[in-house]
Amino acid sequence: MAERRKRVRAADVMSQLGPLYGPVEWEPRYNPAEELVYTILSQHTSDINSERAFLNLMSTFGTLEKIADAPVEEIEVAIRSGGLSKQKSGRIKEVLNIVRADVGSFDLSFLGEMPLEEAKTWLKSLPGVGPKTAAIILCFSLGMPAMPVDTHIYRVSQRLRLIGPKVSADKAHDILEPMVSEDDVFAFHVYLIQHGRQVCKAQRPRCDDCALAWGCPSMGKVGNKRAKRRGRKSSSRV
Repeated sequence: MAERRKRVRAADVMSQLGPLYGPVEWEPRYNPAEELVYTILSQHTSDINSERAFLNLMSTFGTLEKIADAPVEEIEVAIRSGGLSKQKSGRIKEVLNIVRADVGSFDLSFLGEMPLEEAKTWLKSLPGVGPKTAAIILCFSLGMPAMPVDTHIYRVSQRLRLIGPKVSADKAHDILEPMVSEDDVFAFHVYLIQHGRQVCKAQRPRCDDCALAWGCPSMGKVGNKRAKRRGRKSSSRV
């Protein structure tokens, strides 16, 4: 009987990718309300474009208060470089006004004092805020042990079978987050992203250079499937 292959676990990600990518230190990016606006801008666009749109938005209006009070058409012009400006301008104005009505200000630091699940629930009650946006705000602005799942993390986690092939990206947050200690959630997030960008790429994964190849069920399969499809296409042209 063939020996069963050992599978990669979250602890292996930490112990083997950590030395490769180095220590991870958390630093706040924006305050929670600004992070909320930034994350809306980042949806369905590149980091470069969303950053450019956010900086232009803030330089145009100066404060979140003025953005909330501005005509949606002016917000749209300010964020045009980020793409989908018509939809995002209305969403930003709507969300900021809901926050101001509920909280009385744009100070969302109180979320950091709440239990993690309660903070997530509060944020997800806002229009257009799902598990990823909520996790980004809590992680990047408040340093809470929330696990944002982007396209890299989702792909790598599925290939390693940390999550099942039918698990949605939204559900992946709840599965991956408790796999490591609260102190390691941010580093776990960063290591999976870096591995997805540098080694476990979407189109041409570098399996031969992967420190986790010994236990990856997808080892060599992604490229082989693509090569077979190319072969079938070539045959059909003969």
